[in-house]
Amino acid sequence: MNSNDIAEYLSQHPHFFEEHAELLAQIKLTSPVMGRTISLQERQMEIVREKLKVMELRLSDLMRVAQDNDVITDRFQQWTRELLLARNDVDLPYILTRSLQEIFDLPHATLRLWNVAPDFTHTWFAAPTTEDVQLFAKGLRTPFCGANNDFEAAAWIESDQAVASIAMLPLRLSLDDACFGLLVLGSPDPARFTKDMATDFLSKIADTSSAALLCMIDA
Repeated sequence: MNSNDIAEYLSQHPHFFEEHAELLAQIKLTSPVMGRTISLQERQMEIVREKLKVMELRLSDLMRVAQDNDVITDRFQQWTRELLLARNDVDLPYILTRSLQEIFDLPHATLRLWNVAPDFTHTWFAAPTTEDVQLFAKGLRTPFCGANNDFEAAAWIESDQAVASIAMLPLRLSLDDACFGLLVLGSPDPARFTKDMATDFLSKIADTSSAALLCMIDA
């Protein structure tokens, strides 16, 4: 019998070592952990310990992610509460962007809306935007995150510091509805918004912002 035959035999007879328990102490293996010869039983214990360490690390990662998600959920609830407390529609864009900055510790947040109702045409958030910006926002299926490559929307941010990274969130009720605005988040930190970061949470911010600001759009 060769080694493959022996391995196949043992896999087909899992009770072999129960019937021949004396072999467990006689079979010797080299331990990659201890660097010495150990019994099969000791080697099995090593394998179990290694698996437990991997599971503990995985559990630690899951707990950290859960804690981070709890923090984000709490902040999102605070931000939504600020929107609900707004007394005047015209105050909504300011409250929305200001509270995003304060609650989520964002350096910059601003937005632009187009096709606004006549009552809001004089406001800062209804300032004229180019067709290129509107087409760009219309083409976004998910929030854009990445380096600021001289995006026109980045110029909406008033800051002495250069905007190194940017997130641009299209405002619409659903993918089938027309885009009516763009929410822009910026940071001097090039690592704050990167092209490979997850955008699920930003999508929720965009969705909530769209629902809050729809009252300003000319139906």
